[in-house]
This record gives sequence, C-alpha cells and structure tokens, in this order.
Amino acid sequence: MNLPIVAITMGDASGIGPEIIVKAMTRPEMAAWTRILVVGDAERLREAAEITGSAVTVNALADPDAARYVAGVIDCIDVPVIPKGHPFGVVSPISGEGAYQFIKKAVELVQAGKAQAICTAPLNKEALHAAGRMFPGHTEMLAHLTGTPEVSMMLMTPTLRVVHVTTHLGLIDAINKIEPALVERTIARAHDTLVRTGIANPRIAVCAINPHAGENGLFGNGEEETKILPAVKATQAKGWDVEGPLPSDTLFFRAGRGDFDIVIAMYHDQGHGPIKVMGIADGVNITIGLPVIRTSVDHGTAFDIAGKGIASEDSLIEAVRQAALLSAR
Repeated sequence: MNLPIVAITMGDASGIGPEIIVKAMTRPEMAAWTRILVVGDAERLREAAEITGSAVTVNALADPDAARYVAGVIDCIDVPVIPKGHPFGVVSPISGEGAYQFIKKAVELVQAGKAQAICTAPLNKEALHAAGRMFPGHTEMLAHLTGTPEVSMMLMTPTLRVVHVTTHLGLIDAINKIEPALVERTIARAHDTLVRTGIANPRIAVCAINPHAGENGLFGNGEEETKILPAVKATQAKGWDVEGPLPSDTLFFRAGRGDFDIVIAMYHDQGHGPIKVMGIADGVNITIGLPVIRTSVDHGTAFDIAGKGIASEDSLIEAVRQAALLSAR
C-alpha cells in the first residue's frame, strides 16, 4: 500500500524550521506513516543539516515524481530564494517571501494531486509583512491561495482539542465579529473533522465570552444569549452532543480530564492559553475547512535559538503524524 505524501513547508528560513525538519527526517517512525516531500530551499536545508549534525543528504528536485523516498535522504522541491549564509534569528523580508513561496508551491502540489497534505514549519508574521505579503498567518494565507472563504484553526495536544471562532483579532474586534451563524459554522467544522477522524458522535463544549457565562446578565451585555446560545441550540437540533455556553475556566478543567472531545473557543487567547499549558511541545495546529489537509507545529520561529541546532522536532513529528492520519481517512 502506498503511504500518503505529506508536503512539509520550510517556513521562515531565519527561524528553526530548517533544523527541525532535518532532525525530524532522521527519525525512523516518519517513514512508517508517510512519504515526505519538503518544500523549501535545498541549500538552506543542507546548512541546517550541518548545524544539527544530522546524517541526511538533500535531494533537490524540480519534479515531485523524481522523489526517492529512501532513508537518509530529504526529497526537497527546491524553491531557491534564500541566499547562502543568510542569517538566522532575524526578521528578514527575504525569509518572509520565502515562507510565502514555499506555501504557494505546496498548495500547487496538493491541487495537482502530487501530495495529499501540507504540514507547515513556523513562519514569522513580521517578516511576511516586510515582504509585502499582508496575511495574519498561515491560516489566512492558505484560505486565500485555495479560494476558501472561511476556515477555522484547531489546536491539539495529547489531552485537549480546541477550535477557535475568531483568531487573529483584537479582543473587542473579536467580540464584535462573533455572531450565531459564525459560531454554528465553527461547531459544524469541528464536528465534521472529528467524525472524519473516527469519533462518531463528538462531545462538543462551547465557551462563553464573559466570566461565569455572563451570570444571568450580571456580566457583559447578554452576549451568551444573543451570540452563542442560538448556535448551540441549532446544532443540538441536529442531534449533536453540544453543551454551552459554559464558563471557560471550569470548561477547560473538564475538557482536560476527558469530559469533552473538543472545545469551541470564542477568541484567540481563550483557546491558546490552555493549549500551551497542556502541552506546547507536542501541540499541533490543524486548519479545518480547507479543500486540502493542513497541519502545523504549535510554536513559533524561536529566533532566540535559531541556528543553534537545539530546537525540538517533536511538535513537527506529531504534526506530520496527524497529517498522515487525516490523509489516510
């Protein structure tokens, strides 16, 4: 049986992306799950292999059909945009443009049927903007490149899954954007994704916006009743196991002990905080609602340690595993 092909994008070349990729490619379990195509700058990967002391060679390719998929070799769809010796640990428009070009090429590969999923190493938003690519992050960029009007971010650790109704918005803007139809669509994307992974009737918990879920109007301006509750009732009417809106402090405690399969968070930090506490090293970011499978590490470019060869590849390995599982299903 042919294993699915996962395209790993190199991310920001000034960050830890190149080195965690070459370190991950020395791990034998990767070959048991999937075939890997790296989309990035081949020469930068060679530099990273030297920095990390990784016993790999880089097979630079223009055509994915020429990939070898053998141990000790990184098959790289070469997008040569990074100058040799380009510095690590700095914000660079060159690296920002490279991160965009790697994603663009990966999307083209999946759309052409040359790969079944995309797994992204981290990019830097400031570098992306310095290159003139004005996206808040990977999620929005992928939505643009695939012509998808709306997607959701799902974060996972071994003990917790969270999907966000809003992501890269200020808190006031996020609350203004939340409305019943958006909440309902987000719940639906979460439900459908978990069904695809084999959970027939996912237990879904929906966060409130205000402390104590508004305490019957004591806190806030009735957001729970007007923005969230109609979506909960609509999805419950479909026969889905949906509960909420619930106070997020106790909700995440319950989710951590296993009461729920997934949590719907209303805004960025409401969902990210618990995920980072529960297991940032093993965290995975999955974009749901795209016509392509996309997973990612749940950490940033780590400029403070980039180029030192000490970054952990564990989150990348878990992200690849999840991409392979979703592809197989």
